Amino acid sequence: MKRLYEDVNKHPFFQGLSKIELQQLLEKCQSKEFKRFDIIFHANEQRKGLLLLLSGFVEVCVGRNDKREVLEVLQPGELIGLSSVADFLGEVKSDFEYGVEVRAIEQAEAIFIPYPVIELLLKEKEIYDYLFTQLAVRLKDIYGSLAEQVVLSRKVDHSGSLVTTVKDMMSKTIISVESMAPIETAAFRMADERTSSVLVLEHGEVLGIITERDIVSRVIAKKKAYDDPVKEIMTENPYTISQFVFYYEALSTMILHGIKHLPVTQDEQVVGIITLSDLMRKKSDNMIRTIRTIEQSEEETIPVIKKAIYEVVEALLQDDVPVFKILESITKLYDRLVKRCIEIAVNKLRVKDGLTPPVSFCFYQMGSAGRGEQFLLTDQDHFLVYEQTEEDQHEYFARLSEEIVHLLERSGFERCQGEMMASNPRWRGSIDTWIGRIHSWSIHSSPQNMLLAQNFFSYRFLYGNEQLHQKFEKSIQQQMIGAKIFLFHLHEQEKESLIPTLDHPIRSLFRLERKSLDIKKEILFPYHHSLQLLSLLHGIVVGTPFTRIDRLVQKKVFSEDFAKDVKTAIGEIMCFYVKQRWKQHKNNEKLTSVLVFTHLTTREKEDLLLSVKTLKEMQNLVNVYF
Repeated sequence: MKRLYEDVNKHPFFQGLSKIELQQLLEKCQSKEFKRFDIIFHANEQRKGLLLLLSGFVEVCVGRNDKREVLEVLQPGELIGLSSVADFLGEVKSDFEYGVEVRAIEQAEAIFIPYPVIELLLKEKEIYDYLFTQLAVRLKDIYGSLAEQVVLSRKVDHSGSLVTTVKDMMSKTIISVESMAPIETAAFRMADERTSSVLVLEHGEVLGIITERDIVSRVIAKKKAYDDPVKEIMTENPYTISQFVFYYEALSTMILHGIKHLPVTQDEQVVGIITLSDLMRKKSDNMIRTIRTIEQSEEETIPVIKKAIYEVVEALLQDDVPVFKILESITKLYDRLVKRCIEIAVNKLRVKDGLTPPVSFCFYQMGSAGRGEQFLLTDQDHFLVYEQTEEDQHEYFARLSEEIVHLLERSGFERCQGEMMASNPRWRGSIDTWIGRIHSWSIHSSPQNMLLAQNFFSYRFLYGNEQLHQKFEKSIQQQMIGAKIFLFHLHEQEKESLIPTLDHPIRSLFRLERKSLDIKKEILFPYHHSLQLLSLLHGIVVGTPFTRIDRLVQKKVFSEDFAKDVKTAIGEIMCFYVKQRWKQHKNNEKLTSVLVFTHLTTREKEDLLLSVKTLKEMQNLVNVYF
């Protein structure tokens, strides 16, 4: 009772009461504790009082499971169940059933205040005024939330994108052959049916697929006999997709894996096929041409690829594709572009000067490209690793790096102002050279060296010799085993970049001095650096953010629930970031990552609050290890 008194005695709902009066009322109340996802009020459950939330967050929602729609998020100090006040007052006599459900979204504590106690409290004018002020504020918020849902539903109805499934777009005509059928039969079937692919089936299950390109590259080019069985030229175990997934998932699968035909299955049986042309036809013929431009690019056409990729970005954003699906797809396209630039650079040195790589090499991306989060072309962040070589052979990699940087610049990637590019001698070298650099960073822990280290440890292997890459990564892991002091210095640097605390109710943000938030500097950078630190501490030196999170779950650093929360939170933050930057790009405005609160809807503010809170919890977790 003493602790309960301390928790509520200063709350406006109990103002004006003496200590004895409040203690007497509290004896008629009940303390409640809720675990994560516990239902506090069920839909259609008659309310018998109000709950005052003491700790944790709860959400008020309609619908169940994947169809749940959140109306509002309540925080400590707020009242739960205000919609039942009309019944208590007896002003409205109806058979109204409560359609909303209230559940805890993290561990929460509350005090249940039955209606008889509320009746006594309302005799105090201050409490009476407070209650009806809360009712008015809540009504305003709910109306705002409902208005947002109407706008969203109309947007979905007009675009049709979110309700278009593969089933609605696929061809149900299945052109197939058996695995022992002659190649000639497959070719004739494609010609007769005017299709660009044929499936290889056995008892309705997909064994393989043959495309026009396969006929050219695997039969005609290699002078293979037309009476050989199709199983010798088919692509075995092709990617398949369910007929019930949305169209953007099929598009993402094709872009990520570089394929144009997807068998559609149900219960492992083929029910149709969908092609890249089917998906792109939904947008326009121009989209098909831009994809082809990316696939068939040469040095002369490289400058137009930026426009082609941006058109894909716009199409995915217009269709409200989840942000990480967009980033995943666009990263794959940028990867193709960079690889093509490297291939052209190698070929130019060979044709023009008769030079070939003296030893194996690897090319790595860093920064947003290394994390797989690039959607607008930014500056270049990359480095080169090559096998130990003679002194006079270093010149080849210097020239190769300059050529790569030049081609990337032509593509739209600006040169890095900090010269963190392979063309800078400090960002290329042998494995031993790189180990020496990392060792030097750890010994001379200046802010500049820590910045270099943070950027370096966002690396991702993109092109080159796989064996050399494995050797390089193993060397880095061994180097980090005894790097506790180095990690300590990284942590000291990170302590100066804390994710801000937004503890106030989100609806009060307008009354705070803080009117905005720099998503990149105040959220994304601290998040990435904290995740990087946790990963390095547990022997994880490489990987995209989500890969690192999954590895930390395996190592019991994160629980599965917390990992899910972190992914959801960063997804919300990235959604704000991507949409704002794209809008600025389209309007030819200066690109900024500053998010102004007055530009957000009620629901967006609530999502922002919870996301920032979760990411700050993750950042605080780093302190446990230092």
